[in-house]
Amino acid sequence: VRPYGLGADYVVHSATKYLSGHGDVLAGVVACSEEAAAGLRERQKVLGANLGPQEAWLALRGLKTMPLRVREQCRNAAAVAGWLGEQEAVAQVLYPGRPDHPQHEVATRLFGGRGYGGMISLEIRGAGRAEVFRFMEALRLVQPATTLGDVYSLVLYPAMSSHRALTAEQRQSLGIGDGLVRLSVGIEDPDDIIADLEQALRAAR
Repeated sequence: VRPYGLGADYVVHSATKYLSGHGDVLAGVVACSEEAAAGLRERQKVLGANLGPQEAWLALRGLKTMPLRVREQCRNAAAVAGWLGEQEAVAQVLYPGRPDHPQHEVATRLFGGRGYGGMISLEIRGAGRAEVFRFMEALRLVQPATTLGDVYSLVLYPAMSSHRALTAEQRQSLGIGDGLVRLSVGIEDPDDIIADLEQALRAAR
């Protein structure tokens, strides 16, 4: 997505995720016009929100490989999402590249044929927290994490992380049940990712 083309004045990115892409930087980026940046620089100076030189170098290093990484992540995610959609153990797959995704047409228009990203949400059929924990503990290649968008495939459990402050009813109203897992697909061989997910889904039963 290119927000400037849609009329945005400021574009905010987490450089922790895809921009640096190696899980070793905590950083953010605000992109804007030179005029808009003048006011931000003063706040940045006063508040001390400056990257250290090592973090800045790591983020710059990651940017150099971003097109290669993201292209591979998109390709792998499409393969993994296709496989997940065929599994009896999976009740639902949410990936904007799938024609059955509610916003597939919007994503196709916004992403302009450059891929649909590396993020997949899957709901393990009939699973509660115990089954999801078994699934995550059984994973060998895919690793549990608190952040996403890395070169490695990572998995996150929203009910216990990003949405833990919500009640069960609030989560359900947002479509975030106890069986929902978020998967950030990395650059490993897609067959290896699928094999790991397959054995973990068996272990979750």
